[in-house]
Amino acid sequence: MPGAPVAEAVLADLAPRIKMLIDAGQTPGLATILVGDDDASARYVGMKQAKAIELGFTAPHAHLPADATQADVVAAIRRANDDPTVHAILLQHPTPPQIDYEAALLTLDPDKDVDGMHPLNLGRLALSVPGPVPCTPAGIEALLAHYEIPVSGREVVILGRGFTLGRPLALLLSQKRTTANAAVTVVHTGVPDWPRYTQRADVVIAAAGVPGILQPEHIRPGSVVVGGGVRYEGRKLLPDVDERCEEVAGWITPRVGGVGPTTIAMLFRNAVEAAERQAGAA
Repeated sequence: MPGAPVAEAVLADLAPRIKMLIDAGQTPGLATILVGDDDASARYVGMKQAKAIELGFTAPHAHLPADATQADVVAAIRRANDDPTVHAILLQHPTPPQIDYEAALLTLDPDKDVDGMHPLNLGRLALSVPGPVPCTPAGIEALLAHYEIPVSGREVVILGRGFTLGRPLALLLSQKRTTANAAVTVVHTGVPDWPRYTQRADVVIAAAGVPGILQPEHIRPGSVVVGGGVRYEGRKLLPDVDERCEEVAGWITPRVGGVGPTTIAMLFRNAVEAAERQAGAA
C-alpha cells in the first residue's frame, strides 16, 4: 500500500481549487516556523516549502535560532496570524527544550492551524464539526479508502496513544462515515498484554514511535498493517513495524513511502480549505 498514488490523487483534486483561488486574487499562503537546527525537522520543513511553491502557494518561512525564547516563537506565530496573505501556519515539532510547544500552539489562529493540532480543532474533531484535521490520521483514512480496504464495522487496533496520531486517529476512524465507522481499540506500551489485541484485529495501525515494536507474531495472518509511527536516529528512519510483518500481513504499508506522502497531501488539503474559508468570508 504505497502512499504516493493516494497523495497524487489528493493533490490532483486540489490543483483546480488552487487555480480558482489564484484567479480570484487569493493565492494560498503556507507559513512555516522552524526553531533550531534539527536535521530531520529542517528537511521536513524544506520539503513543505518546495511543495508549496510547486503547487502555486506563497511560502514565507521563519527560522529561529536554537536559543530562541518562548516570546520569540509567539511573536513569529502572531506575525503569521496577522498576515492576511497567510492562510495556514506550520509550527514544526519538536521544538528545543526551552520552548513549550503546547503553549505556543495555543497562540496559533485555529483556522490557520494546518496540522489540525490546536485544542479547538481537536475538539472539532471529537464533535465531528468541520475544521482542520490532523494530517497523518487523515492520510491514513485516505490510504485505506484509496485501496478499498473496508473499515466500517471492522476491528481496528491502534498501537499508540499520542496526541498527534493515536488519539485523533481513533476519533476519526470511529466517526459515522463510509470510510470510517470502525470498532476502534487503542492500546499502548503501558498495556502489558497489548499483543492480545493486535493479534485479533482486522486492521492494525502502529503509532507508538518505538522502532520495531510490531513483530510478525503480533498480527493475525491476512490482516492489514499500517505503519504510522517512526523515529529518526540522525538521518536513519526507524519504523514501528518490523519488515518481517510483510510475510504475515495481507496488506501492509512499505517501510518508506507509505503514510508519509499522504500526510503531506493532507497538510495541503488543510491549507487549501483554509484559503477557501477566508475567500468565502471576504
